[in-house]
Amino acid sequence: MRKVLIITFLLVLGVSVLYSLLKNYYHVDPEAIINQVKPPSKDIIKLLPQGSDLNSPLNIPEGFRMAVFADVRKIGSPRVLAFDSNGTLFASIPSAGKVLALPDKNRDGIADALVEIIASLNSPHGIDFAGDKIFIAETDKVVRYDYDSSKIKLQNPKVLFSLSGGGRHFTRTIKILEDKIYTSVGSSCDTCQEKDWQRASILVSNLDGGDLKVFAKGLRNTVFFVFDNSGRIWGNEMGRDFLGDNLPPDELNVIKEGGNYGWPFCYGDKVKDFVFDKRGDDNYCIDTHSPQYEYPAHIAPLGISFINSPLFSESEQGNILASFHGSWNSSIPVGYKIVKLDVDGETVNSMEDFITGWITVDGKVLGRPVDLIFDGEGILYISDDKANLIYILTKANVN
Repeated sequence: MRKVLIITFLLVLGVSVLYSLLKNYYHVDPEAIINQVKPPSKDIIKLLPQGSDLNSPLNIPEGFRMAVFADVRKIGSPRVLAFDSNGTLFASIPSAGKVLALPDKNRDGIADALVEIIASLNSPHGIDFAGDKIFIAETDKVVRYDYDSSKIKLQNPKVLFSLSGGGRHFTRTIKILEDKIYTSVGSSCDTCQEKDWQRASILVSNLDGGDLKVFAKGLRNTVFFVFDNSGRIWGNEMGRDFLGDNLPPDELNVIKEGGNYGWPFCYGDKVKDFVFDKRGDDNYCIDTHSPQYEYPAHIAPLGISFINSPLFSESEQGNILASFHGSWNSSIPVGYKIVKLDVDGETVNSMEDFITGWITVDGKVLGRPVDLIFDGEGILYISDDKANLIYILTKANVN
């Protein structure tokens, strides 16, 4: 028995010494070797415990490190991400009717807790802050609350305006720029002529909800949009379904006040939808806006963020990261990744993959990236409403 104990002790000691040599002297990550040798799991969380590097199944660009910031699987599917004035991350959980705060007070890249700041909402999606107020977009209204960032508490709800609730596209996203609220309302259908003036548009109002009106129309479902440094709105637009695997393209648009972006009569670069539009009016699409960039069909573009981060090179500042949520109606699944677009002014020169691997080669979907947001230090956070995780992307450790 004593001999067995001695042998076991020596084996453990030998493994510990080897682990230390690999990690600290040869600068090799032993966990990376283990992950490459052992059979891959189908559960991201098993490969990505909180605070550890992810080596598979996702393909992370060289020089970056990705980990789980928060595991919200017991609550629901995270969507929109936003930071308060103290740098606390918030996440909407439409499926649970909740909004969470995810403080990380010790800045170790792991959420300290999942703080439920409000519940029993009607599919809450959009979140934004202005001064000491928090604004939350439910499917049928936008509500403003008084917000205490030191206590992470909200109170005194005030409905600013009502929205068309539900429908095929029920999520409502809001962004605040200066003294205006911009609200995205998707179409109620795949293709139809809407009778409700709010549908398939981006609305604009004052901060108090007054003077609500259409800012731009013909936008089937621009779930996520963002402002550039010049105050221009860039939005990811989902094209219609049921025209085959390759039509119509999903779009990246620069959304301008008074603009018409074509839906439901046109798609892509002013192309008439002859399947839907039987009116015989071949000139309608001429006066609509062309997309800034045509994505592949059915990739379902969601989160969009301009790069302003020391994680990236100087030449990449001002480029765009966009998440492709992934297809449901393509014979060959497409999307399920994050891409990087090279941007010059209002021109998109090219697109390349940035993070891939949320779908396996045999078609198994492991996750679906949604929102992308940088914090004040340039660290990137990514929500995933399939794996129900929030990831954190930083620079790789340099020894």
